[in-house]
Amino acid sequence: MENRKVLKSGEFLVDEIDARDIFIPEELNEEQRMIAQTCHDFIETEVYPNIAKIDAPDTALMKSTLKKAGELGLMGISIPEEYGGFGQSFVTQMLASEMIGAGYSFSVAFMAHTGIGTLPIMYYGNEQQRQKYVTKLASGEFIGAYCLTEPGAGSDANSGKTNAKLSEDGKYYILNGQKMWITNAGFADVQTVFAKIDNDRVLSAFIVERTFPGVSVNPDEHKMGIKGSSTAQIFYNDVKVPVENLLGKRGEGFRIALSILHMGRIKLGGNVLGAAFKAINDSVKYANERKQFGLLISTFGAIRHKLAEQVIRTFACESAIFRVSKDIDDLIEKYKAEGCDKGRATIDGISHYAVEAAILKVYGSEMLDYVIDEAVQIHGGMGYSAEMDVERGYRDSRINRIFEGTNEINRLLVSDTAMKRAMKGDFDLFGKAEKTFAEMDKITDGKTANESYYQEKMRCLKNYKKVILLGVHAATRHFEKKLVQEQEVMNNLAEMMIETYIAESTVLRVQKLESLKGEAVAAIYRDIIDVLVYDAAEKVRKASYDLVYSFAAPETAAKMVKATDVLTTVAGVNVKEARRRVAAKLIEDNAYKF
Repeated sequence: MENRKVLKSGEFLVDEIDARDIFIPEELNEEQRMIAQTCHDFIETEVYPNIAKIDAPDTALMKSTLKKAGELGLMGISIPEEYGGFGQSFVTQMLASEMIGAGYSFSVAFMAHTGIGTLPIMYYGNEQQRQKYVTKLASGEFIGAYCLTEPGAGSDANSGKTNAKLSEDGKYYILNGQKMWITNAGFADVQTVFAKIDNDRVLSAFIVERTFPGVSVNPDEHKMGIKGSSTAQIFYNDVKVPVENLLGKRGEGFRIALSILHMGRIKLGGNVLGAAFKAINDSVKYANERKQFGLLISTFGAIRHKLAEQVIRTFACESAIFRVSKDIDDLIEKYKAEGCDKGRATIDGISHYAVEAAILKVYGSEMLDYVIDEAVQIHGGMGYSAEMDVERGYRDSRINRIFEGTNEINRLLVSDTAMKRAMKGDFDLFGKAEKTFAEMDKITDGKTANESYYQEKMRCLKNYKKVILLGVHAATRHFEKKLVQEQEVMNNLAEMMIETYIAESTVLRVQKLESLKGEAVAAIYRDIIDVLVYDAAEKVRKASYDLVYSFAAPETAAKMVKATDVLTTVAGVNVKEARRRVAAKLIEDNAYKF
């Protein structure tokens, strides 16, 4: 894996990578697997037996469970050893996120604490702030919260009204304002609060302790799901925040907020995996026990289709998660080698992959919604009963499409950030798009004689990228700087980018897996990518049509549609039998073992 090729964020649109150069979860080492097992065991022994009480909600029980996780060291996985943590790689952090993700509302409280509650201070704090706060957050002695959203400032975070003014003696910032939808608000000891100093245009960030006079917390909100997660409004009335508790520089808050959201998004992409694995296991166990018409429902084709599709989407999400996590690790190491502070190197490494973070947030949250929705359906009437885990999973899943920036915002970020990175010169998106558009009349599917299995799949994905390039060129030429306001068109581009990145990550994973373990072992995974690449063609084609017909002149539209048809033509796949084979493995194992 040394000297491997690493693509920049969004560069997958114009470049290809060898399967040997990506990281796959099958390569996780023994220590990483032990950490994952510890997280899994904690959820099994401390969370599941108490989840009904936690969701009652029982705030004291939630806090004590979090503290137990801290005592076991689970809250310090990402924290460097000098601040009481384990200093594990980003890949390991994502693996832990995946395991904890199966813990329903506990996982929300845990991830908020270990992520947005702790890491702003770890990444942007000075040495004194890290020693004072991060050490206690890593051990669970303190619980953390992140206070950005306000009644009038949700997706538009910089429009917040919370204000800070320097006291006459220069020792304090006097903080006034209100925050809402704050996870862990009911018991957090330390809050990262975003506010504007005086009449600044941009936010600054402050470390605020719950015990500071003037901090008051409302009772918890009543929510559809994640009921055990404490969510409340916090008010700041003339709160005296010591000047040394300014986090980062004055006016750096917006950058801190965005960087932390990139990190939150990518970790959510990992978090939903654990919930999906749990839902799939619940689905197959029920299907292997429930009889109708004298037969187990796991023998029915309609149920097998659902089980297989749950597996395919989850496996695909996992493939992309570990691909980009290793890229992030490598970039962090590069920044550290260049002399960058550990904290800043980490957040800059994560922030760089903003395109992929947004892709994984959207795909992961919608993957879980699909998986848990079908889990309820497989359970039939029992799935609607509060007795069953899938009912809780269904309610808890819905927040993920809103958390960490709505999926609407994140779809726009996928296409907008990719184009902004290209404008900065990170990769030649616009040059390649112009060239592809100029040669549109001569476009072929690129098929060659005697293609190998993986050559065929990668050719299809390369063709999907050409469809994206055609769309990028046509849209930027037509709308110019106003393109960002054409959200439907930006969404069409994002849809194609998401499907292509996810499918490519899965193909590369299976190709590498086959090189490590042999074709016989990988046969079932070929079924997964057959379905995925075949289905992606239809999604890319539809998004391209929608983009073209929304602005292109008739002659241009006809040419682009013709090119799209050529580039999204894929060999026929017997998806019925492919899905049946995937489902058969799941049914035989009676658990997700892919």
